[in-house]
Amino acid sequence: MPENTVPAFLHAAELGCDWLELDVVLTGDGQVLVSHEPWMSARICLTPAGDSLTQEQGRALNIYRMSLAEAQAFDCGSRPHPDFPEQHLQRHHKPTLREVVEAVEEHILMNGLSPVSYNIEIKSRPEWYGVYQPQPGEMTRTVLNEIDALGISERCLLQSFDPAILEAAHVQDPNLLLALLVENEDGLEKNLARLSFTPQVYSPWFPLVDARTARRLRELDISLVVWTVNDLADMQRMVGLGVDGIISDHPERVLELLDARD
Repeated sequence: MPENTVPAFLHAAELGCDWLELDVVLTGDGQVLVSHEPWMSARICLTPAGDSLTQEQGRALNIYRMSLAEAQAFDCGSRPHPDFPEQHLQRHHKPTLREVVEAVEEHILMNGLSPVSYNIEIKSRPEWYGVYQPQPGEMTRTVLNEIDALGISERCLLQSFDPAILEAAHVQDPNLLLALLVENEDGLEKNLARLSFTPQVYSPWFPLVDARTARRLRELDISLVVWTVNDLADMQRMVGLGVDGIISDHPERVLELLDARD
């Protein structure tokens, strides 16, 4: 299914995923929108008129400068994705966090599916402050207020690459599970030192993980969740290392692997 769309999350729930991972940004009118970037990606989005975008045009379509209605006029489900040729293409807008949660919860209830938790990434970078997003404290507060209003705080994990977001979340809701996302090669100790507190979850790009890292995290009582693992051999290696969670564009492969091991 097209990424970050309601059908994708419904399908993941049907497959038996116990966590749904999604990305959020803010619109200009303060709505929490599910989107991998705070702009309209030329790779997946078409204009309201159905036209394609160049990368420069897409980047200029700043979601933080749009109303929710303006952002949702774009079609981010019909454009073929070069990395996912088997995708079921269909017109879809970028949903709000509320749209996703309400649709998933109703779908689970109506179809007798297992409950899910939500792994929500706040997309944030220092160079985006005041341009593609508000300051970290305001942005985090808006997202946490919506999480609380939706009643999912106790089955929610908030993750970010930006330590400032996690620091704000730690102050605003000390009980919320937090994950530090990592894509650099600085190592475990240096990355943990970027925070004034110890996060419950360490979430690196999977090639950065080895047996020593996994062992050290167990000693520190920090969960290890890796991303984005799509190849079966890589999944097998991660499971062999004893990771606590795997984020994947192909969760059915992870589930089949785990079922086979059982």
